[in-house]
Amino acid sequence: MGRLDGKTVFITGTAGGQGRAAALLFAKEGGHVIGCDVKQGDAEETVELVRAAGGTMDSFCPVDLSNSAAARRWIEDGIAKAGRIDILYNNASAVRFAPMSAMTDDVWSFTLENELDLIYYVTRAAWPYFEEQRHGVILTTASVSGHLGNAGIGAAAHAAAKGGILALTKQLAAEGAPFGIRSNCISPATVITPGLIAALTPEQRAHMEQVHPLGRAGRPEDIAHCALYLVSDEASWVTGADFVLDGGLSSVI
Repeated sequence: MGRLDGKTVFITGTAGGQGRAAALLFAKEGGHVIGCDVKQGDAEETVELVRAAGGTMDSFCPVDLSNSAAARRWIEDGIAKAGRIDILYNNASAVRFAPMSAMTDDVWSFTLENELDLIYYVTRAAWPYFEEQRHGVILTTASVSGHLGNAGIGAAAHAAAKGGILALTKQLAAEGAPFGIRSNCISPATVITPGLIAALTPEQRAHMEQVHPLGRAGRPEDIAHCALYLVSDEASWVTGADFVLDGGLSSVI
């Protein structure tokens, strides 16, 4: 028996990184994965990988979740395809960094739209289905930036968005509990993904690895295994919680 047998799992941002790792693991555990991303080619590759491993996955691309109508349509199309929604994993995001001295309205708005607003749009679209069936699981990707400041990068917009996710997670837990809806989030530190590797110099990559007390940065699979627990029935008494996965980083700063 898989831990997600009979469950339909909607995952945003499945073209790579944490979204792809979750899609592969959740499908392996018996879940029917419904994915989406703005990167159509990479998202289709994830579907091929899942199906090649014997899993079940469908994907809708391209989908820009920062558009409320597109987010609602993805939820509706996914339910029409799979027949139900049991789990929503809000993984997708996009961010721009700038120090406060150079922060523009565009940088601020882009980050809030793509790290906080899109979470609201997708969750709002799924919520009526969860209420009607009187059960549902919402898992959202937050960040240690919602807990800690970082003088090394201009992350005011990013920190504000992720702090908003921490608060929204608890509010959804409070409102959802009478309907059997659980809401939790995960706060990772640096997770090495193909996109991040491409953006870093070897020196920057080495620093990212060394700064964490456990001696390495995170990997997408590190997050996926925690996510699997939180969306499974094993976590049926867990709601309103934030799981910090940072290799011990927040313990030494």
